[in-house]
Amino acid sequence: MRPHTPTVPTRPLFPRTGSLRAVTPQATHSLSGLVGNTPMLRVGEPFAPAGRGFWAKLEGFNPGGIKDRPGLYMVERARARGELTPGGRIIESTSGTLGLGLALAGIVHGHPVTLVTDPGLEPSMTRLLTAYGAEVDVVREPHPTGGWQQARRERVARLLERQPGSWCPDQYNNPDNTAAYTPLALELASQLGHIDTLVCSVGTGGHSAGISRVLRQLYPQLRVVGVDTIGSTIFGQPARTRLMRGLGSSIHPRNVAYENFDEAHWVAPSEAVWTCRRLATSHYATGGWSVGAVALVAGWLARTAPADSRIVAVFPDGPQRYLGTVYDDEYCAAYGLLDSAPAAEPEVIGRPDEKEVTRWTRCAEVVDPLTPTGVQAVDAANSPEVSAR
Repeated sequence: MRPHTPTVPTRPLFPRTGSLRAVTPQATHSLSGLVGNTPMLRVGEPFAPAGRGFWAKLEGFNPGGIKDRPGLYMVERARARGELTPGGRIIESTSGTLGLGLALAGIVHGHPVTLVTDPGLEPSMTRLLTAYGAEVDVVREPHPTGGWQQARRERVARLLERQPGSWCPDQYNNPDNTAAYTPLALELASQLGHIDTLVCSVGTGGHSAGISRVLRQLYPQLRVVGVDTIGSTIFGQPARTRLMRGLGSSIHPRNVAYENFDEAHWVAPSEAVWTCRRLATSHYATGGWSVGAVALVAGWLARTAPADSRIVAVFPDGPQRYLGTVYDDEYCAAYGLLDSAPAAEPEVIGRPDEKEVTRWTRCAEVVDPLTPTGVQAVDAANSPEVSAR
């Protein structure tokens, strides 16, 4: 295999011409000024043949990751509307990354922060959130049908009742979560000039909805590919215990813009781990579960789309919080995550309810599971006949 040198555009690359425009980095005197204007990296071999590849938007260069953007924006909008009063406590459910964004917003705007999480949160992340001044509240039992996410949300509701003047961002349903990504979409357009395909992981649905809404106005022919984890309900599969954090859901977030997606992919933990580690050794820039899942799909698109297609994948974070999971051989071996490389192609199903997926799988039919058609699909996916396959 030939040596590969990653390419990072330091100035905007405009469509098809390769022309560059100089940009002067701006100094900042505020914490919030550290968020945004993240770099892009060209990812090629070994994920795609020579001359092909995709662009990765490195959101791990934000202080806490991609969710610094909605953390700050949701708080600022709530303050402007008077929903969050000066000194009021912020209380929210998180699997980690939004917690960092809300801790940042709490410091910037002077609000105490309580973050409700579950035993799956990495100890290092708990220590980091505590160091940033947040109070971490851990639920101990999953909800019988809604899993850890529903258990966390119910705990948030109880805490809000006990603390007058407190406020919850409600990231799963808050339209400000989506609007917060408008600057990111505009950064992508400025950096690349033209985009054919956008690849995003999907959890609360915020960044995929916010970015695709803006880019579709600029590029009407844009294709949007959503990446989920096996065991997630978002695209109509049955809820199962999930190892990967940061993408997927055991509930149905209303911020997911189903109408914007052209196709959905599900990725298994072992496939994400392999991709994260291959990114690290070949491009140095890597991240966690979401990054591995997104890069796996974006690499396949780069191999199979027309050679001149401009594909962008959003990398939500960096590798630091995953040193005890994705990058820990003992952890990965215990969960059977180092057994083999992913298949070169995804399995294909015609409908989300066709069968329960267990490996990288693609579906070109995207429906909202809570619509009448989608509910029928979810019921079918949970039937004994389907579950036994």
